[in-house]
Amino acid sequence: MGFLRIDRNICKRDGFCVRECPGTIIRMSADGIPEVTPGREAGCFDCGHCVAVCPYGALEHERIPSGNSPAIREELRISEEQALQFLRSRRSIRHFLNKPVEKERILKLIHGARYAPTAGNGQLVEWLVVSDRTRLKEISGLTVDWLRELVKDPQVLATSPYLPAAVAAWDAGYDSVLRDAPVLVIATAPKEAINGMVDLTLALSYFDLLAPAMGLGTCWAGLLQGALLHLPSLKRFAGIPERNPHHYPIMLGYPDAKYYRVPERKEPKVRFV
Repeated sequence: MGFLRIDRNICKRDGFCVRECPGTIIRMSADGIPEVTPGREAGCFDCGHCVAVCPYGALEHERIPSGNSPAIREELRISEEQALQFLRSRRSIRHFLNKPVEKERILKLIHGARYAPTAGNGQLVEWLVVSDRTRLKEISGLTVDWLRELVKDPQVLATSPYLPAAVAAWDAGYDSVLRDAPVLVIATAPKEAINGMVDLTLALSYFDLLAPAMGLGTCWAGLLQGALLHLPSLKRFAGIPERNPHHYPIMLGYPDAKYYRVPERKEPKVRFV
């Protein structure tokens, strides 16, 4: 049986695990019990579908133990209406309380984000957390220095007219880059992550959506991302490993405002072919 063990007394021989295996490495044996096809063991990328789809708990994967795979609790399932409000009520936070975010909360967010899908279940996303106020201010300042040069280009101004305002706000004493957020979280992925930017974006989205449920707010740091893409020195200063070409930063902190409505958005452009 190899890395899969089947409890013959529980297995109903319905073949759910065979059908749902993305690597198509599981087959039904002659006596109707699922087994790994000989020679196909390396095709398993530990996605856990076989463990998750068995309604009886008859299948055990040695690298995905059932003890670490809790059952889905029906009482925690949310309705379509609840899910829609949850998604619609998410806001970008640009004003934070002058309050540090506990390390335990940050780690809880990151642990939640690790359940985001990754290409081939590679799970190669890495996390960098910056909470030193002096360092955060320096990161913002270096980004503004880059913006000062950028706004000298008329083409840049034509497409991004808000950039001079960001520089002016900084000169007036307001952190227009990181918004005085107490924490900066940067998700990164190494070059061997063939879908690295998508992987880390999905992970950040999980992080971003979980934050409000923990009383926290986030904002994707687009100005800083632009500077990181153009300034290798800033990337090194921020602490992003040289081997990780994929990266995106997000601000984190306790919001200083509460929102009560869900503003409408533009109608989507949809084509069915």
